[in-house]
Amino acid sequence: MYADIIIDISRNELDKTFQYRVPETLACAAVPGAPVVVPFGSRKISGFIVGLSETPKIDESRIKDILSVPEKSEKVEGHLIALAAWMAEHYGSTLNQALKTVLPIKKKEAPKQKKTIVLNVPLEKAKAEYIDFVSRKRHSVPKERLFSAILENNMIPWDFAVQKLAIPSTAIRDLEKKAIVRIETSRDYRNPVKAEGQTNAAGNIILNEEQEKAYNAFASDWDEGLRKTYLLYGVTGSGKTEVYIRMIEKALSEGRQAIVLIPEIALTYQTLMRFYSRFGDKVSVIHSRLTPGERTDQFDRAKAGEISIMIGPRSALFTPFPDTGIIIIDEEQENAYKSEQAPRYHARETAEKLASLTGSALVLGSATPSLEAMAKAKAGEYTLLTMEHRVSERPLAKATVVDMREELKKGNRSVLSRPLEAALNDRLARHEQAMLFLNRRGMMGFISCRSCGAVIKCPHCDVSLSLHRDGRLHCHYCGYSQENVKACPACGSKYIGSFKAGTEKVEEFLQQKYPAARILRMDADTTKGKEGHEAILSAFANREADILLGTQMIVKGHDFADVTLMGILAADMSLNASDFRSGERTFDLLTQAAGRAGRGTSPGEVIIQTYQPENYAIAAAAAQDYERFFKEESSFRRLMKYPPYSHMLQVQLLGADRQKLAAGAQALYGLMAASDATLFLMKPTDARIAKINDVYRMVIYAKDDDYERLVALKDAVVVSLQERRELARYGMTVFFDFDPMGGF
Repeated sequence: MYADIIIDISRNELDKTFQYRVPETLACAAVPGAPVVVPFGSRKISGFIVGLSETPKIDESRIKDILSVPEKSEKVEGHLIALAAWMAEHYGSTLNQALKTVLPIKKKEAPKQKKTIVLNVPLEKAKAEYIDFVSRKRHSVPKERLFSAILENNMIPWDFAVQKLAIPSTAIRDLEKKAIVRIETSRDYRNPVKAEGQTNAAGNIILNEEQEKAYNAFASDWDEGLRKTYLLYGVTGSGKTEVYIRMIEKALSEGRQAIVLIPEIALTYQTLMRFYSRFGDKVSVIHSRLTPGERTDQFDRAKAGEISIMIGPRSALFTPFPDTGIIIIDEEQENAYKSEQAPRYHARETAEKLASLTGSALVLGSATPSLEAMAKAKAGEYTLLTMEHRVSERPLAKATVVDMREELKKGNRSVLSRPLEAALNDRLARHEQAMLFLNRRGMMGFISCRSCGAVIKCPHCDVSLSLHRDGRLHCHYCGYSQENVKACPACGSKYIGSFKAGTEKVEEFLQQKYPAARILRMDADTTKGKEGHEAILSAFANREADILLGTQMIVKGHDFADVTLMGILAADMSLNASDFRSGERTFDLLTQAAGRAGRGTSPGEVIIQTYQPENYAIAAAAAQDYERFFKEESSFRRLMKYPPYSHMLQVQLLGADRQKLAAGAQALYGLMAASDATLFLMKPTDARIAKINDVYRMVIYAKDDDYERLVALKDAVVVSLQERRELARYGMTVFFDFDPMGGF
């Protein structure tokens, strides 16, 4: 038997497999995913088995034996290795990059240990020792406390003895030397889940008719041994989470595990508490703000069977459960599920592959499904489960669209339209809560000359500088900053100033207008700390604030019963992005934002401020009419051959020399055209941001109905870059992105 081994994934130059012979003594241990030690030149080096075969690829005399399969090393499950290989092929990355993404532990942390002091002699003998000890005139008081505690409990935690009983470690070690006690050490897993409230594992979740219908369709398939992909399309407030919980209970009842993906850290707290209240210590969480030790322990707990449910953003998909049974992707339409680093995988597609490898069911949930998911559901590739009404038949919030052009004509230059201001006054008077959504962070003021129109840009990036509260201009791409300018560097005019429309500026306005109101701001700046999201959301849920102002992180998934007003301050922001998905993103954001209001007993109201009230995405969102939006957006996508009705390959080119990069892009374009003349290719053009941190950026697009043809084109480009020396002289770096989710 021969093993294909990827060597030392920390070194990109070794991004290929090497074949080694499997000795008979290692035949049982050498399985896909197993770590190995092999000879490599004059060294011994570590690697992973990615495949096995009975056929040598080179002269058998040149193939060396695997030296060992370390017993204490962590085996990587074979399905994760297979998933990494699939990702490398389908997302245009190296196998090393894919393995580093999929392998659950990137940096090994020393395990945390728990020590326990245990009585080591019969109780009667220990009592005799205690009586003899206290009879001495000059006995140790801390040691007496230790004797007393250990006689009463037989065992006590080391930390409790040292910290609570104030017993020095020397006193404990003295009794250990006399063999009266022994010290037992065990692994103490770090647990980031803070238990709050009681679990309710025994009680049944009561589902309404629509929820029950959706669950029963899943359960019937499950009982028949079918593991399908489902699209759970339910309006905001329809109770998708309760359905998720029942589905998970079904999987757990057969000894399998569940992965629940959420798009943002901001959703972690409420989601986690809802699952914890049901499943208790079976639940854990993984996200980027955990310490390395906490992350390591959560994956170790999953492998050891200590937990059965993992909640987190897209990286939670790679939880090494022994037998994953169900994968749930909540808010599946979110851009956050697409990785921005190689491999640029999409969690939805990757979850489909993982589900097929593990025999799992996949459930995609959303009030505004992505066009990709809904198109597959309508084509029968996914099973569509629909919930059209809110729980307890609560009505959807009433939406009003305000034309800000008319507000301006009537002399209102405020950030609040007159209808929104009146509604806000009403909610404050009635002591109800309101949320205000603005799709920008900080002050975000760009500096522009009113005389010549010049915008102050970063000298290293093709983007405008933003004015921050510290009075300096900052670049949000490379970190460059400079003093604010008082005159236009282009024409010398003194009529130069900032245009501010960020959350920080709106907060300042609200504080001045409503001095008695309690206002919380939630954006990237106020949630930097490890518990930042949780602190703000908890305070608002506990009615410690009247108004929650925030960016996209406040509009999805949150459930605040006392919120009766949602104000959308800048509905047009996402419409103006240079991205064919801008209409979909706008509809999604506005519909999700509207869904935050009226989730309790009082009806909700939504006020949408826009300069484009006639836009189909805004009109459909105001009506919360997904089918209307889907029909119009699908027509546009089909006409322009955009996903999901065609596929795109984005070839990203980077270089330090503008002229050399342009020449290299043209040469590569010629090779791509020659490799497949029937593909639709767009000539090289500057990226949306043509320069970042003194690195120039260009892009080439290819389109085709067949995804695999684009994969073949990507492979041809990789071969050309590796084998054609003339391409190396252009000094360009090439990346790939399939069906991109944003601009480049």
